[in-house]
Amino acid sequence: MMQIVFHENFKNSDYASNSASIPDRMESIIEVLIKDKQYKIITPEPASYQDISLAHSRDYIEEIKKKSKLFNMASLSAGGALLSAKIALKDQPAFACIRPPGHHASKDSAWGYCVFCNIGIALLKLKEDRFINSAFLLDFDAHTGDGNINVLSSWKEAKILNPYADNNKDYLKIIEETTADIQHVDIVAVSAGFDSYEKDVGKKLKTFDFYQIGKILNKFTKRMGHNRRFAILEGGYYLPDLGKNVLAFCQGFESSGLKL
Repeated sequence: MMQIVFHENFKNSDYASNSASIPDRMESIIEVLIKDKQYKIITPEPASYQDISLAHSRDYIEEIKKKSKLFNMASLSAGGALLSAKIALKDQPAFACIRPPGHHASKDSAWGYCVFCNIGIALLKLKEDRFINSAFLLDFDAHTGDGNINVLSSWKEAKILNPYADNNKDYLKIIEETTADIQHVDIVAVSAGFDSYEKDVGKKLKTFDFYQIGKILNKFTKRMGHNRRFAILEGGYYLPDLGKNVLAFCQGFESSGLKL
């Protein structure tokens, strides 16, 4: 059973004022996943200051700490990413339904609704604890994950793909061809940005495309000789279809069968 990392506090929208913190955004996802009845909800704890410092400077963290609501929510979000990565180490796929997002959070700054580099913190923690030496990170958000690139830049064995294409077919082809060329990685991570949806700001991917992306990564990890894969939520703001798009991705990622 695929595990969904989620905390009820993520439903709170008063930690910031932006598109990622809008009311009902988390509900639009988690209610669809719960209704599907095939996912187990796991509750995370906030990331420690030490873990956050793997990706960010002390000065930057201290600046965020001045805004207690934002810091607490961002620490919980990073903790959700950490928990999903630890689940993946057990050869079980996981999806972290968290906010604020993090792929635009660099070592000393952030933009685009992001605070801490959630996926960077998670991967660097696994590396520090010597669970992994290499990683592949797919970021299918509508915007380039410059924070992910910055935080992981000194790790040569961490491969990052932000696909670029004019249409959804070429977009999927890039993911397939890139993963086909990789001989081995210890874990597969995903910055899952559903704002690449055809009715969201990216205006490119259809609901079934998210399923296909999940399926490609599912097959990729199996070819690597393990099932170590986890994904965390980044963008996605078209609430009427956000839940079904996340569900489609999770079904492909878990490969339990398509139920669109």
